[in-house]
Amino acid sequence: MRFSTAHNSPTHTQICELRDYPEWHCGRKRYGLWAIPVGCPAVLARMQAARELLGDWLHPGYLRQAHITLFVCGFEALQRRYDDDFCSDQLQRQREDLQRLPLAPFELQIGRLDSFSSAAFLQVDDPQRRLQPLRDCLTGHAEEIRQSPYLPHLTLGLYRQSISAQAWRERAAALSQPQPLHFTVHELHYCTYQADQLFGPLRYDTCVPLAIA
Repeated sequence: MRFSTAHNSPTHTQICELRDYPEWHCGRKRYGLWAIPVGCPAVLARMQAARELLGDWLHPGYLRQAHITLFVCGFEALQRRYDDDFCSDQLQRQREDLQRLPLAPFELQIGRLDSFSSAAFLQVDDPQRRLQPLRDCLTGHAEEIRQSPYLPHLTLGLYRQSISAQAWRERAAALSQPQPLHFTVHELHYCTYQADQLFGPLRYDTCVPLAIA
C-alpha cells in the first residue's frame, strides 16, 4: 500500500527502529539482490530535493546508493538452510541466463514522490515493459524473497516519525506532479549489503552489461 492510492492507503508512516534484527538475519552476514544502479544527475537531484522536502521525518545517514531493485535474492549462503538463503550456484545460473537474453539498453521514467508506510520513494515507470522479462529470467533459479507485489521504485529513506497520511500528502504536494525524468538503463548489477546495517552501502559484485543491439 502506498500514500498515492485512493483506497486502502496507509493511515500513518511506520517508524523504523534503529537496532540489529537478529531474528531476521540469524547471524548471516550479507543480503543479495539484483539492482539497476542510478547515476543520472537529474534523477539524483530530484531524490535530494525530495529528501530535503521530507526533512526530519526520515532517518539521517542513509548511505545506500541510488538503485532500483530488480529482484531480491536473499542471504548469501554456502548451502541452503533457511528459506531465504541464496547460494553461489544460483547466482551463477541467473547470470548465465541473463547473458543468453537479447539484452539492449532501455528507458525508465522517474516520476513523483510517493511512499509506502515504511519508506519514501520516487515512482518508476517502465513504458517499454522491459523489467518483467528480466524478473522472469531471474526467477528460473531462485524464488524471490518478497512480501508484497513488485513495484519498481527509488527508495529515499526510512521514517523516524509517525506522520499522518494527510500531513504527508500536504507536504509532498510540492513534488506531486513533476515532469517525468527519462533514465536509460545500461547494466544490471548483483549487489549485497551488510545485514546488520539498516542503511549501509551496497557492494556491487557482478555486472551484466546491456549490449547495444
